[in-house]
Amino acid sequence: MSTTGYDRGLYLGGAWVASESAQTLDVTDPATGDLVGRTAVASAKDVDRAVEAAIPAQRAWAALSSGDRATIMHRGAALIRERIGDIAELLTREQGKPIPDSVKEIAFAAEVLDYYAEEGQRVGGSLRPVQRPDIRSIVEWAPIGVVGAVVPWNYPVDLYAWKIGPALAAGNAIIVKPPLESPLAVGLVVQCLHDAGIPAGVLADLPGGLEAGEALSSHPGIGMVTATASTRTGQAIMRSAAATMKRVSLELGGQSPFVVLDDADIRDAAAAAARRSFSNAGQICIAVNRILVADSIADEFVAAVSEQARAITLGHGVEDGVTGGPTTTPAVIGVAEAHIADALDQGARLVSGGSRVTGGAFDAGYFFEPTVLDEVPRNTRVMTEETFGPVVAVHRYDAASDVETIAALANDTQAGLAAYVFGGDLDRAWAVAERIEAGGVGVNINDITELQAPFGGWKMSGFGRELGAEGLHGFMQQRHIRMRRRF
Repeated sequence: MSTTGYDRGLYLGGAWVASESAQTLDVTDPATGDLVGRTAVASAKDVDRAVEAAIPAQRAWAALSSGDRATIMHRGAALIRERIGDIAELLTREQGKPIPDSVKEIAFAAEVLDYYAEEGQRVGGSLRPVQRPDIRSIVEWAPIGVVGAVVPWNYPVDLYAWKIGPALAAGNAIIVKPPLESPLAVGLVVQCLHDAGIPAGVLADLPGGLEAGEALSSHPGIGMVTATASTRTGQAIMRSAAATMKRVSLELGGQSPFVVLDDADIRDAAAAAARRSFSNAGQICIAVNRILVADSIADEFVAAVSEQARAITLGHGVEDGVTGGPTTTPAVIGVAEAHIADALDQGARLVSGGSRVTGGAFDAGYFFEPTVLDEVPRNTRVMTEETFGPVVAVHRYDAASDVETIAALANDTQAGLAAYVFGGDLDRAWAVAERIEAGGVGVNINDITELQAPFGGWKMSGFGRELGAEGLHGFMQQRHIRMRRRF
């Protein structure tokens, strides 16, 4: 297929349709400014239409055996793998990440669908102990019904699968609002599921903005809303959902600390920090935002991180050899510049990067140098707010600090999504890790994501869990059936 000029509509009632408002939006390449395609933009009326189709479809979907649902999901995953080249190129052109990173994202999305196709067949109830011999007490799991989902623009295909995989396996219908910034690759994924035979109405895909989002979170026909979003957006969803007592699952913003103990392997830790700081132009909810490094090794560590940052080859993600793409929106650069300026005003030192990339082909895109700041005070914006861009701040702490003091530095934030600890003494590293207030902590590894383990935040980073068996049960509710026997 052509990866430019791709126009997509709304997927509603098993077909591609126009929005009730007939509104469309251009999707442009953040590396070049070129038109990639167009998308229909959903309205509140489109959400109404999707709910109307989803309610009867969900009942029929839930009545199927878990094996029948799994067959369709496996078929969808297989089609995604067959078409991964086209999907990846379109994702790179609309979102910016290099092709290898797009391929990795889409491959994991297919893996998620396969995992939940199988996990959905392992859900069982239980026969509970009773106090009378003529009573039987059964506890079973049931679907929520119709689920609304909000997917962000940084990992649209991956996080799409995180939501639809467990929701569908649990027997729900799901109405998804993918992002307007990067809705096109998602459209190809939806086509895979359509071609796999998903029944009409069970899945709706409605790219939209605030109007569609508010309609999802307030609609009385939707029993649950799940979102990956900013903390501010999550708070708005909670307020909107309260009127209809929806279940809410929110994976919100992060401000991840990366703790480097004085006995860490410096080059290994520096490479891990740089990858987690600058991959996808820093537009990752579990990106390294602030590095807390023992002062005895800080000079060597900062030099190593800066070397990694300078080694990143920026360019259009479809080109061979490019390891860093543009930011997806110009707003990301604006925040990065504001955070850097604030840190420098308060005494931080700029080690590498710090500026927009211009000249030649770069002038048309949203490119920003991978940036390392050193000796950053704890009260600066870059140390207390999520940058969501290619900027990392280094704060030096006394190498003689005990584990309680080090953990307190890491916990000095309202966020609690992810954290990382690097050190040679695993007992000490573990002691720091288990004192950190976050939903996931990586020890000598820079990724907390594991398909069969729960992912989610503490504190202002939200609640609810995705992935693992917990991710499936999050889309289900329990029913207790108590029955009296007559013989």
